[in-house]
Amino acid sequence: MKVLITGSNGQLGSELIDRYLDRENDSVFAGDLPDLDITSQESVSELFAEVMPDVVINCAAWTAVDSAEEKETAAFSVNAEGPAILANECARIGARLIHLSTDYVFEGNATEPYQENDHAEPVTAYGRTKLAGEKYVQEILPDNHLIVRTAWLYGVNGENFVKTIIRALEQRDVLTVVTDQVGQPTFAGDLADQIVALIDVPGASGIFHATNSGVASWFEFARQIMIEISEDPERILPTDSSSFVRPAPRPPYSVLGHERWAEVGMAPMRDWRLALHEAIPGITA
Repeated sequence: MKVLITGSNGQLGSELIDRYLDRENDSVFAGDLPDLDITSQESVSELFAEVMPDVVINCAAWTAVDSAEEKETAAFSVNAEGPAILANECARIGARLIHLSTDYVFEGNATEPYQENDHAEPVTAYGRTKLAGEKYVQEILPDNHLIVRTAWLYGVNGENFVKTIIRALEQRDVLTVVTDQVGQPTFAGDLADQIVALIDVPGASGIFHATNSGVASWFEFARQIMIEISEDPERILPTDSSSFVRPAPRPPYSVLGHERWAEVGMAPMRDWRLALHEAIPGITA
Protein backbone atom coordinates (compact mmCIF):
# COMPACT_ATOMS: atom_id res chain seq x y z
CA MET A 1 0.00 0.00 0.00
CA LYS A 2 1.27 3.44 -0.94
CA VAL A 3 0.53 6.05 1.72
CA LEU A 4 0.87 9.80 1.16
CA ILE A 5 1.00 11.97 4.29
CA THR A 6 0.40 15.69 3.86
CA GLY A 7 1.59 18.04 6.57
CA SER A 8 4.31 15.48 7.16
CA ASN A 9 6.60 17.83 9.11
CA GLY A 10 4.09 18.47 11.89
CA GLN A 11 3.55 16.78 15.24
CA LEU A 12 1.26 14.07 13.90
CA GLY A 13 2.59 13.84 10.36
CA SER A 14 6.11 13.08 11.53
CA GLU A 15 4.83 10.33 13.84
CA LEU A 16 2.84 8.78 11.01
CA ILE A 17 5.87 8.81 8.73
CA ASP A 18 7.79 6.86 11.37
CA ARG A 19 4.98 4.29 11.72
CA TYR A 20 4.79 3.56 8.01
CA LEU A 21 8.56 3.43 7.57
CA ASP A 22 8.49 0.44 9.93
CA ARG A 23 5.89 -1.48 7.90
CA GLU A 24 7.37 -3.88 5.34
CA ASN A 25 4.41 -4.02 2.96
CA ASP A 26 3.77 -0.27 2.80
CA SER A 27 5.53 2.61 1.11
CA VAL A 28 5.22 6.07 2.63
CA PHE A 29 5.58 9.42 0.88
CA ALA A 30 5.92 12.76 2.66
CA GLY A 31 4.32 15.97 1.48
CA ASP A 32 4.65 19.39 3.07
CA LEU A 33 5.48 22.99 2.29
CA PRO A 34 7.26 24.20 0.26
CA ASP A 35 7.21 21.11 -1.96
CA LEU A 36 3.50 20.39 -1.50
CA ASP A 37 0.87 23.10 -1.19
CA ILE A 38 -2.55 21.48 -0.72
CA THR A 39 -4.26 24.75 -1.73
CA SER A 40 -2.70 24.47 -5.18
CA GLN A 41 -4.40 22.16 -7.68
CA GLU A 42 -1.20 22.03 -9.73
CA SER A 43 0.96 21.10 -6.74
CA VAL A 44 -1.41 18.36 -5.60
CA SER A 45 -1.96 16.95 -9.10
CA GLU A 46 1.78 16.72 -9.76
CA LEU A 47 2.44 14.79 -6.55
CA PHE A 48 -0.53 12.46 -7.08
CA ALA A 49 0.69 11.71 -10.60
CA GLU A 50 4.11 10.85 -9.23
CA VAL A 51 3.00 8.80 -6.22
CA MET A 52 -0.43 7.40 -7.19
CA PRO A 53 -1.26 6.77 -3.53
CA ASP A 54 -3.72 4.19 -2.25
CA VAL A 55 -4.26 6.15 0.98
CA VAL A 56 -3.84 9.85 1.73
CA ILE A 57 -3.64 11.09 5.34
CA ASN A 58 -4.19 14.83 5.45
CA CYS A 59 -2.44 16.37 8.43
CA ALA A 60 -1.93 19.74 6.72
CA ALA A 61 -3.91 22.54 8.35
CA TRP A 62 -4.03 26.16 9.40
CA THR A 63 -3.82 25.66 13.17
CA ALA A 64 -3.18 29.25 14.30
CA VAL A 65 -6.53 29.63 16.03
CA ASP A 66 -6.26 33.33 16.89
CA SER A 67 -4.88 34.55 13.56
CA ALA A 68 -7.69 32.70 11.78
CA GLU A 69 -10.10 35.26 13.26
CA GLU A 70 -8.48 38.00 11.18
CA LYS A 71 -7.44 35.81 8.25
CA GLU A 72 -10.43 33.51 7.84
CA THR A 73 -10.18 33.54 4.05
CA ALA A 74 -6.61 32.28 4.22
CA ALA A 75 -7.53 29.68 6.86
CA PHE A 76 -10.47 28.56 4.71
CA SER A 77 -8.12 28.02 1.79
CA VAL A 78 -5.98 25.61 3.83
CA ASN A 79 -8.63 23.96 6.02
CA ALA A 80 -11.48 23.66 3.51
CA GLU A 81 -10.40 24.22 -0.09
CA GLY A 82 -7.20 22.19 0.37
CA PRO A 83 -9.06 19.09 1.62
CA ALA A 84 -11.51 19.50 -1.27
CA ILE A 85 -8.64 19.42 -3.76
CA LEU A 86 -7.21 16.32 -2.08
CA ALA A 87 -10.63 14.65 -2.02
CA ASN A 88 -11.19 15.29 -5.74
CA GLU A 89 -7.78 13.84 -6.59
CA CYS A 90 -8.52 10.82 -4.39
CA ALA A 91 -11.86 10.34 -6.14
CA ARG A 92 -10.16 10.52 -9.50
CA ILE A 93 -7.70 7.69 -8.77
CA GLY A 94 -9.78 5.69 -6.27
CA ALA A 95 -7.67 6.52 -3.21
CA ARG A 96 -8.93 6.63 0.37
CA LEU A 97 -8.68 9.92 2.28
CA ILE A 98 -8.12 10.20 6.02
CA HIS A 99 -8.71 13.79 7.07
CA LEU A 100 -7.70 15.22 10.45
CA SER A 101 -10.15 17.54 12.14
CA THR A 102 -10.73 19.11 15.53
CA ASP A 103 -12.87 19.54 18.63
CA TYR A 104 -13.35 23.17 17.60
CA VAL A 105 -16.16 22.12 15.25
CA PHE A 106 -18.30 22.05 18.42
CA GLU A 107 -19.50 25.05 20.39
CA GLY A 108 -17.76 23.84 23.54
CA ASN A 109 -20.53 24.42 26.07
CA ALA A 110 -21.69 20.83 26.60
CA THR A 111 -21.78 19.00 29.91
CA GLU A 112 -21.08 15.52 28.56
CA PRO A 113 -18.71 14.24 25.84
CA TYR A 114 -19.49 15.18 22.25
CA GLN A 115 -20.23 12.08 20.19
CA GLU A 116 -19.31 11.70 16.53
CA ASN A 117 -22.86 12.28 15.28
CA ASP A 118 -23.61 15.29 17.51
CA HIS A 119 -24.51 18.55 15.78
CA ALA A 120 -21.42 20.62 15.02
CA GLU A 121 -21.72 24.36 15.64
CA PRO A 122 -18.34 26.11 15.66
CA VAL A 123 -17.97 29.58 17.19
CA THR A 124 -14.50 30.42 15.85
CA ALA A 125 -13.10 30.99 12.37
CA TYR A 126 -10.79 28.03 12.87
CA GLY A 127 -13.72 25.78 13.76
CA ARG A 128 -15.82 27.03 10.83
CA THR A 129 -13.04 26.38 8.32
CA LYS A 130 -12.31 22.91 9.70
CA LEU A 131 -16.00 21.96 9.60
CA ALA A 132 -16.18 23.17 6.00
CA GLY A 133 -13.27 20.88 5.19
CA GLU A 134 -15.09 17.94 6.77
CA LYS A 135 -18.17 18.63 4.66
CA TYR A 136 -16.18 18.82 1.43
CA VAL A 137 -14.56 15.47 2.16
CA GLN A 138 -17.92 13.88 2.97
CA GLU A 139 -19.55 15.24 -0.18
CA ILE A 140 -16.74 14.35 -2.59
CA LEU A 141 -15.81 10.94 -1.11
CA PRO A 142 -19.01 9.72 0.57
CA ASP A 143 -17.90 6.09 0.73
CA ASN A 144 -14.12 6.32 0.86
CA HIS A 145 -13.10 8.63 3.69
CA LEU A 146 -12.31 8.76 7.38
CA ILE A 147 -12.56 11.96 9.40
CA VAL A 148 -10.53 11.82 12.61
CA ARG A 149 -11.18 14.57 15.14
CA THR A 150 -8.62 15.17 17.84
CA ALA A 151 -7.78 17.81 20.46
CA TRP A 152 -5.08 19.19 22.75
CA LEU A 153 -2.35 17.55 20.70
CA TYR A 154 1.26 17.44 21.84
CA GLY A 155 4.28 15.46 20.75
CA VAL A 156 8.03 15.20 20.40
CA ASN A 157 8.10 17.42 17.30
CA GLY A 158 6.69 20.90 16.82
CA GLU A 159 5.37 23.40 19.33
CA ASN A 160 2.84 22.42 21.97
CA PHE A 161 1.61 23.04 25.52
CA VAL A 162 4.04 20.61 27.14
CA LYS A 163 7.07 22.34 25.63
CA THR A 164 5.63 25.77 26.45
CA ILE A 165 5.27 24.86 30.14
CA ILE A 166 8.78 23.39 30.35
CA ARG A 167 10.35 26.44 28.68
CA ALA A 168 8.40 28.88 30.85
CA LEU A 169 9.67 27.20 33.99
CA GLU A 170 13.21 28.16 33.03
CA GLN A 171 12.27 31.84 33.21
CA ARG A 172 9.65 32.05 35.96
CA ASP A 173 9.23 30.62 39.44
CA VAL A 174 5.47 30.15 39.12
CA LEU A 175 3.01 29.86 36.23
CA THR A 176 -0.70 30.58 36.17
CA VAL A 177 -2.85 28.18 34.14
CA VAL A 178 -6.62 28.17 33.59
CA THR A 179 -8.88 25.77 35.45
CA ASP A 180 -12.12 26.52 33.56
CA GLN A 181 -11.22 24.88 30.23
CA VAL A 182 -11.33 21.08 30.22
CA GLY A 183 -10.42 18.60 27.53
CA GLN A 184 -8.25 15.60 26.70
CA PRO A 185 -4.47 15.96 26.36
CA THR A 186 -3.54 13.76 23.41
CA PHE A 187 -0.11 12.36 22.59
CA ALA A 188 0.67 12.47 18.87
CA GLY A 189 2.38 9.07 19.07
CA ASP A 190 -0.79 7.45 20.42
CA LEU A 191 -2.88 9.20 17.80
CA ALA A 192 -0.61 7.95 15.02
CA ASP A 193 -0.90 4.37 16.29
CA GLN A 194 -4.70 4.68 16.44
CA ILE A 195 -4.96 6.06 12.91
CA VAL A 196 -2.73 3.36 11.43
CA ALA A 197 -4.80 0.67 13.15
CA LEU A 198 -8.06 2.26 11.97
CA ILE A 199 -6.89 2.38 8.36
CA ASP A 200 -6.25 -1.36 8.58
CA VAL A 201 -9.91 -2.04 9.50
CA PRO A 202 -11.76 -3.16 6.35
CA GLY A 203 -14.75 -0.98 5.56
CA ALA A 204 -14.21 1.57 8.34
CA SER A 205 -15.57 4.97 7.31
CA GLY A 206 -17.08 8.16 8.65
CA ILE A 207 -16.15 10.22 11.69
CA PHE A 208 -14.08 9.01 14.66
CA HIS A 209 -13.02 10.91 17.76
CA ALA A 210 -9.40 10.15 18.60
CA THR A 211 -8.20 11.63 21.88
CA ASN A 212 -6.54 10.07 24.88
CA SER A 213 -9.05 8.95 27.50
CA GLY A 214 -9.81 10.83 30.69
CA VAL A 215 -10.46 14.51 31.26
CA ALA A 216 -8.28 17.33 32.57
CA SER A 217 -8.21 21.10 32.79
CA TRP A 218 -5.17 22.91 31.41
CA PHE A 219 -4.25 23.49 35.08
CA GLU A 220 -4.36 19.76 35.84
CA PHE A 221 -2.44 19.00 32.67
CA ALA A 222 0.28 21.50 33.63
CA ARG A 223 0.59 20.08 37.14
CA GLN A 224 0.93 16.56 35.75
CA ILE A 225 3.70 17.77 33.46
CA MET A 226 5.48 19.12 36.54
CA ILE A 227 5.22 15.76 38.26
CA GLU A 228 6.59 13.97 35.20
CA ILE A 229 9.64 16.25 34.99
CA SER A 230 10.23 16.01 38.75
CA GLU A 231 9.33 19.62 39.50
CA ASP A 232 7.09 20.94 42.26
CA PRO A 233 3.48 21.06 40.96
CA GLU A 234 2.79 23.89 43.41
CA ARG A 235 4.66 26.13 40.97
CA ILE A 236 1.50 25.96 38.85
CA LEU A 237 -1.18 28.34 40.16
CA PRO A 238 -4.87 28.38 39.15
CA THR A 239 -6.60 31.16 37.26
CA ASP A 240 -9.56 31.46 34.88
CA SER A 241 -10.09 32.39 31.26
CA SER A 242 -10.70 36.05 32.06
CA SER A 243 -6.96 36.34 32.65
CA PHE A 244 -6.18 35.27 29.08
CA VAL A 245 -8.50 37.10 26.69
CA ARG A 246 -7.75 36.07 23.12
CA PRO A 247 -9.22 36.87 19.68
CA ALA A 248 -10.71 33.36 19.40
CA PRO A 249 -12.69 32.11 22.41
CA ARG A 250 -11.46 28.81 23.82
CA PRO A 251 -14.10 26.14 24.41
CA PRO A 252 -14.78 25.64 28.12
CA TYR A 253 -15.71 22.01 27.49
CA SER A 254 -13.72 20.17 24.85
CA VAL A 255 -14.28 16.50 25.66
CA LEU A 256 -14.88 14.09 22.79
CA GLY A 257 -16.75 10.79 23.18
CA HIS A 258 -15.32 7.55 21.83
CA GLU A 259 -18.38 5.41 21.12
CA ARG A 260 -17.56 4.55 17.50
CA TRP A 261 -14.39 2.60 18.27
CA ALA A 262 -16.41 -0.37 19.48
CA GLU A 263 -18.12 -0.53 16.07
CA VAL A 264 -14.80 -1.36 14.40
CA GLY A 265 -13.55 -3.65 17.14
CA MET A 266 -11.03 -1.19 18.55
CA ALA A 267 -10.53 0.21 22.03
CA PRO A 268 -10.32 3.96 22.66
CA MET A 269 -6.89 5.42 23.30
CA ARG A 270 -5.36 5.00 26.76
CA ASP A 271 -5.58 7.44 29.65
CA TRP A 272 -3.83 10.74 29.02
CA ARG A 273 -1.66 10.41 32.14
CA LEU A 274 -0.16 7.13 30.93
CA ALA A 275 0.52 8.65 27.54
CA LEU A 276 2.19 11.73 29.04
CA HIS A 277 4.41 9.56 31.21
CA GLU A 278 5.66 7.73 28.14
CA ALA A 279 5.99 10.87 26.02
CA ILE A 280 7.97 13.07 28.42
CA PRO A 281 11.41 11.42 27.97
CA GLY A 282 11.27 11.97 24.23
CA ILE A 283 10.07 15.56 24.58
CA THR A 284 12.74 16.51 27.11
CA ALA A 285 15.62 14.64 25.46
